[in-house]
Amino acid sequence: MAEPEVPRETPDATADLVHNRKENLERLRGLGVPVAPVEFPITATVSELVEKHRNATGEELESRPIPLATAGRVLALRTAGKAGFLDLSDGRGRLQVYLKRDAVGDTAFELYRALDLGDWLGVEGELFRTRTGELSVKARSLTFLAKCFRPLPEKWHGLKDVERRYRQRYLDLAVNPESREVFERRAAIVRYLRRFLDGRGYLEVETPMMQPIAGGAVARPFVTHHNALDLDLFLRIAPELYLKRLIVGGIPRVYEINRNFRNEGLSTRHNPEFTMLEFYQAYARGEDLMLLTEEMLSGLSREVTGSLATPWGDARIDWTPPFRRLTMREAVVECTRDDPRGAVRFEDLGDEARLLEAAARYGVEKPDRFRGRKGKLLAELFEAVGEERLVQPTFLHEFPTEISPLARQKPDDPEWADRFELYAGGIEIANGFSELNDPAEQAARFRRQMEERARGDLEAAPYDEDYVEALEHGMPPTAGEGVGIDRLAMLLTDRHSIRDVILFPLLRPRG
Repeated sequence: MAEPEVPRETPDATADLVHNRKENLERLRGLGVPVAPVEFPITATVSELVEKHRNATGEELESRPIPLATAGRVLALRTAGKAGFLDLSDGRGRLQVYLKRDAVGDTAFELYRALDLGDWLGVEGELFRTRTGELSVKARSLTFLAKCFRPLPEKWHGLKDVERRYRQRYLDLAVNPESREVFERRAAIVRYLRRFLDGRGYLEVETPMMQPIAGGAVARPFVTHHNALDLDLFLRIAPELYLKRLIVGGIPRVYEINRNFRNEGLSTRHNPEFTMLEFYQAYARGEDLMLLTEEMLSGLSREVTGSLATPWGDARIDWTPPFRRLTMREAVVECTRDDPRGAVRFEDLGDEARLLEAAARYGVEKPDRFRGRKGKLLAELFEAVGEERLVQPTFLHEFPTEISPLARQKPDDPEWADRFELYAGGIEIANGFSELNDPAEQAARFRRQMEERARGDLEAAPYDEDYVEALEHGMPPTAGEGVGIDRLAMLLTDRHSIRDVILFPLLRPRG
């Protein structure tokens, strides 16, 4: 059997410490201890034992001994003559282990003396309480499971260590129980959303991640190549157009929890690879999904946090329905009313010259590039002045049709689309609208987007002939929505960087 590969030395683990740990592994081999066992069946995890027996008294444990087999990382070692203590952790809970030489035997006790912090160990014994009342395991046997050749970090602090948490998430999880809790809550969020939609008749589906046309959103795609077909493909920026094809096919309610890929910048709110929930409902309009979203997110908050009010920095977000509603124009006017740079009035928003002047005043980059596109200019102005101020859940609605190429226009005013976005904590977390189901109008919108692309807008939607053909087979009135899972996880765990809620965020390679 091949010997386990010993990791190479690295700058963050001194040569002496690594050398000592290698020597301790040789000590174990010298004792005849298997250093790479195949298995160690456990009866309960450390955290399960702590949770189940936290209130048991010493007398109860002594009168009814509870035999157990558990395992975890060694996070503390304390030797006292022919006895010793160690702390065992499974990443969530921590449990003390007490052992005596005459109880475990000479070999097991020498095994204990050769352990290093971070090693994996299996323990069999019974629960008891020490004189100080600490829940502990009285060991009967020890089983060595794996050697930790590099010392675990003791603390995380400073920018350099924060980056290391992202690069080496396994270390973050090993020493920071609160990080484990973040990802357990994220998993609970996804479970709840599935259960919520399943319970309302939605069908979960899967759509292609590699697509011949990158559509369904405004974003730059990643490009790949299929060798056998000699065909360039795009990693999907959204599943929207495929999900709506299913509505055409007669499935009235569909959803997908999907990975999307957008070839754009990184920030505390953006990762090039991210998770979205998208759902579509036939015979509905945007207003119906706003009501559904209020019900879904208030229930989600109650389910995963136990409350309708969740912390967000120094504030608290109240998820109690109904959520506030503002049109995009109302939001711009409200958010600039007391700004020293000068209020923007409703009448300014209908005049391109005054809109350009306001955009320049509020720091929109190169506003002149949006001449002739008042809708796009308004959206840029809102992003500059309003987004971060919407801390409590707020539906922003009435979007310019110009920037909503897949949304249905308002029947009484075609300049505006029946579209909404949901903001909370100053972050956009959802985007939905009544779907455009007129194939001729959709084709015209695609052509206008292609004109924008020709003028240099690389995010403009491409023309999707197959999707237009699908619409020509008839799509009933439909509403759809996308919800950002990563951002939702940020809000419900009070984490202010998206990298804190993605296990392995994209980072620039070291060196």
